[in-house]
Amino acid sequence: MARVAGVDIPDNKRVEVSLRRIYGIGPTRALEIVGRARVEGNPRVAELSDEQLNRVRELVDKEYTVEGDLRRELNDNIRRLIDIGTYRGTRHRKGLPSRGQRTRTNARTKRGGRRTVAGKHRVLAKK
Repeated sequence: MARVAGVDIPDNKRVEVSLRRIYGIGPTRALEIVGRARVEGNPRVAELSDEQLNRVRELVDKEYTVEGDLRRELNDNIRRLIDIGTYRGTRHRKGLPSRGQRTRTNARTKRGGRRTVAGKHRVLAKK
């Protein structure tokens, strides 16, 4: 397995696909990296020459914020919002959606499992 940005990327996959294993690199960035590193013909990682692999490594290391640095930057941004007391920060602190989604229904991933409240769905007796 080749190692790029501290991550082992799979040898048996195409370069664009295996670069996506790196946190912070998605489909668009992977294509951009392959193009800028002058890797021709859509090869698999195992078929790359050492020179091509080094070009890809250098590009990822120098041009992009990935893996630990990116995670740290995101956590710092969230911590800053919490510290200065913004609305988004309080939503993060409470573990609720911070981008305006409704929470009366849905938002199960953020709010956790269902908590049953007694008498919420009371059936009205027929008269």
